[in-house]
Amino acid sequence: MLNLLIIGAGPAGLKAAIAAAEQGLNVKVIDEFPKVGGRLLGQLHQEPNGEWWNGMEMGEKLHQKAIRAGVDIQCEVSVVDISQSVSGWTVYTSQGMIEARKLLLATGATETPIPIPGWTLPGVMSIGAAQVMGNVHRVKPGNTCVIIGANVLSMAIANELRLCGIKVKEIVLPAVGPISKDAGIPEKVLASLMKLTHLAPTVILRQAGKLGKFINPSFAIKYFPRRGIKLFGIPIRLKTAAVEIMGEDHVTGVQTVTISSDGKVIPGSEKVTEADFVCIAGGLAPMSELASIVGCSFKYVQELGGHVPVHNERMQTNVPNLFVAGNITGVESAKVAMAQGKVAGLAIASEWKGKRQEIELALTTAMEEVRKTRAEALIQFQPGISEARDTVYHQFTLDELRMKQEVSVS
Repeated sequence: MLNLLIIGAGPAGLKAAIAAAEQGLNVKVIDEFPKVGGRLLGQLHQEPNGEWWNGMEMGEKLHQKAIRAGVDIQCEVSVVDISQSVSGWTVYTSQGMIEARKLLLATGATETPIPIPGWTLPGVMSIGAAQVMGNVHRVKPGNTCVIIGANVLSMAIANELRLCGIKVKEIVLPAVGPISKDAGIPEKVLASLMKLTHLAPTVILRQAGKLGKFINPSFAIKYFPRRGIKLFGIPIRLKTAAVEIMGEDHVTGVQTVTISSDGKVIPGSEKVTEADFVCIAGGLAPMSELASIVGCSFKYVQELGGHVPVHNERMQTNVPNLFVAGNITGVESAKVAMAQGKVAGLAIASEWKGKRQEIELALTTAMEEVRKTRAEALIQFQPGISEARDTVYHQFTLDELRMKQEVSVS
């Protein structure tokens, strides 16, 4: 029986595997993708200091370090069920059954689709799919593109597509609907983006963001140019919404309309922007199905992307011998996921070895590193993430107290 099984070979899973294995644990990592690295594989961006962050290179470094630490990594393995016993966990996979004392879920996040008419046409894809095609497989999805959805993810990947030699015609909003919700309302989108201007690539935009803190978004959106503003030379049009993706056998363009500050269509404003592929950027949500199967408590936290397993800062859940790390706990950057993975690996090792002082000291340092990495993260998907994390940790404490009271009463 394994000491530790990790489901997910992304940044969190690999870091956790390394940390635990270096403490002497017998660790195995499984992933359904053919290559290790998870979301790291598609990432390529420039840091504020001018250095380039190459996710594929980082993923390979972690992969090799894990192998040197003695971690067994197996790809193209899908998990179909999980059960818990007195001795630990039994995980049923497409390649057979695996037993382990402790289990770490590092399953990452999934993209949230926004269906609009024409979205099933060849040439329509999620923004993440376009990122993987360009950065991982070195294949251009097309030559000209329209991105539907204005958020930090779409803007970061739009620049990556530009670096691939693709002309991104524009970034527009989805039309208001039951699924798009606030993502289709210009005032709401601007309010969200204004809270993230400290991450902007130019000094002018960062300074504008500081001034924007004193301006009400409802006032600011009134003066937002209908033609949009440019970021990396790409027009961001918050007063334009996509209503249909055009084409018969393949995408040929996107029909858009001009919208008011609250997302209402302005009659007679229809136009078509030609493009040979379309990206839909609906955002990310934690991939937490496996945590649900094993009986985790959940808490809905909008800033973290939706429902997340309740856990503490040691990445421990309310289910004995079960830990979580990375985007399953809330959508953040790969660097934060890596830092969380190290915490989880050390916490598991500490629990396994009776909370030795040297491991606990390393764990305390690792938790501090998570907070520091979060504060300095270039990509922050939502404002208020630190405060949102605290609500999850507080919920874990409350649940733990309630469980102890129920045991004492019984």
